[in-house]
Amino acid sequence: METVNSEFLGYSMYNGKLMDILLKGKTIVNTLNQYSFCLAEEDKNFKNALLQSDVLLPDGISIVLSAKFLSGSEIHKIAGADLHEFILKYLNSVYGSCFYLGSKNETLEVIKSKIVEKFPNVNCGSYSPPFKDSFTEEDNDLMVQKINEFNPDVLFVGMTAPKQEKWVHQNKDRIQATYICSIGAVFDYFSGTIERPNDVWVKYGLEWLGRFMKEPKRLWKRYFLYGLIYVKYISLNKFVRSFKLFKPDTHVANT
Repeated sequence: METVNSEFLGYSMYNGKLMDILLKGKTIVNTLNQYSFCLAEEDKNFKNALLQSDVLLPDGISIVLSAKFLSGSEIHKIAGADLHEFILKYLNSVYGSCFYLGSKNETLEVIKSKIVEKFPNVNCGSYSPPFKDSFTEEDNDLMVQKINEFNPDVLFVGMTAPKQEKWVHQNKDRIQATYICSIGAVFDYFSGTIERPNDVWVKYGLEWLGRFMKEPKRLWKRYFLYGLIYVKYISLNKFVRSFKLFKPDTHVANT
């Protein structure tokens, strides 16, 4: 099946239906927003992990608006939370299985209890890896072992960007799961540890503002400092594109 993608500053952004993602073979699903875009410009390994995604979702209104501003592309936002909800409904309909890697044991236990309640046909497993900046070889082996022993249809990874994407890219060939989705904060949303902004905020592209109002100390840097850096990248790219478009024909000028 041919995937529907749109080009965005060198990234191939998924622009199709969620159901079509589940019709592929082994699939690595990542997301891109303004924050992860800026981090990737500073971290080559992270950028390579994003570029090597089988599916890269536009998880942010800034990506949608920037694509329209730069090239007129119509990209539709697909948040990690929306992907997660869709996959759980699908797994429930086919008696599938999923595994959660990341977060605290307490959060994972709440997630599993909610799965039992809302999606009773889904077989769910989990593992909370040690909380550290980088994993040892022994850590990685144990994480992969826990996943493969459960042998899930879908692996959800929630260790925040860029850690989760780089870990998946490093270990993907050893992981026995058909779909591997890095979804970060969705673990906290689904468990209720952090309340996701309601549908009104989402509808008008202000989900980021709703999140900021709930956690200003943690998120000010992500949305405002990196927001300014992101605007700089987009503005410079627009200038370069405009310069190339309106650059005089040197052959004509010299005749």
